[in-house]
Amino acid sequence: MTTYRVGILGFGFIGKVHAYAYASLPFYYDPPPLTARITHVVTSRAETAERARQVVGAEVAATDFRRVTEDPAVDIVHICTPNHLHKDALLSAMACQKHIYCDKPLVATLDQAEEVRVALADYRGTAQMTFQNRFFPATMRAKQLIQSGVLGRILTFRACYLHGGSADPAAPARWKLTQAAGGGVIADLASHVLDLVDWLIGPFAAVTAATQIAYPERPAAEDPARRVPVDAEDHAVLLARMRSGALGTIEATKLASGTEDELRLEIHGTGGAIRINGMDPHHVEFCDASAPDRPCGGLRGWTKIQAGQRYEAPGTGFPSPKAAIGWLRSHVACLAHFLQAVAEQEPAQPGLDQGIRIQELIDAVRRSAATGAWVEV
Repeated sequence: MTTYRVGILGFGFIGKVHAYAYASLPFYYDPPPLTARITHVVTSRAETAERARQVVGAEVAATDFRRVTEDPAVDIVHICTPNHLHKDALLSAMACQKHIYCDKPLVATLDQAEEVRVALADYRGTAQMTFQNRFFPATMRAKQLIQSGVLGRILTFRACYLHGGSADPAAPARWKLTQAAGGGVIADLASHVLDLVDWLIGPFAAVTAATQIAYPERPAAEDPARRVPVDAEDHAVLLARMRSGALGTIEATKLASGTEDELRLEIHGTGGAIRINGMDPHHVEFCDASAPDRPCGGLRGWTKIQAGQRYEAPGTGFPSPKAAIGWLRSHVACLAHFLQAVAEQEPAQPGLDQGIRIQELIDAVRRSAATGAWVEV
């Protein structure tokens, strides 16, 4: 059996998540989509690369992404670096026809996304974006309900991704609060919501947005005694009109004190409604508007569907379909979906084309926030 050799670019938070997903695959999938082993790890400093190599048991620790993207021995490339570092590594991996698993957003700017679009014409590998929120059974069941038509014509929706870490003025100005690194909540958090809404009820037609920077200066990450300017938004609110005519709101913020990682979505149609809360990913709620409301309310109301960890085969029942599901499990499912596409030599979804589409939406939101006008997508 072929063993695919994997190189991970970046071993901060998200790089570790990707490595964890590989280690967990045999427990959750029987059989696993394919056999893979992490052989290369690249970080910005030799000492962190060596520590990462030891953690995952890799053979190579390096500081140059080309040690992965241009090495004929590497089959799969994971891009887990800060946003502004994606483009060069992505184009190199595409030119070398590697299979690619890229964290969101695809790149830092729309101009960079256009370079990727041009490169796609000659790319023959399998590539997927890490939009893991698609891969909870709850969101998968929501997609099935919408596709079945039980919601009728979609009328309106509201979606938000709430974090609270930047509500504290003492929170340091790390790279996600800098435009130079492609930061800001539009790219960081709204990209997930834009993809989820697009997947469930898209496509988008137009957006109008406003953004906020709560504190124009923050403590420097490397020296809290020094103040540095903040130039990337930590709060964005937008109205979005879909091509179907549905109108809704989307909010992404790191100023929602009291929240931690709360992605919420409600979709309302002529036949009913669904709602999801990422802090309770075990369930998707469904309201059937055709249910009788008499006598005394009849059967009208919200049904809490126990989606749990009920993945289809080859997903296993480990630890139990009834056990509460966690955020990491969706990353394992997302990776498994990608690896299955690699094994079958088929296109993966969401692919790089969807990454480009979300980059277009990110750019539209930014332009609207700058002008105050509706921007067509």
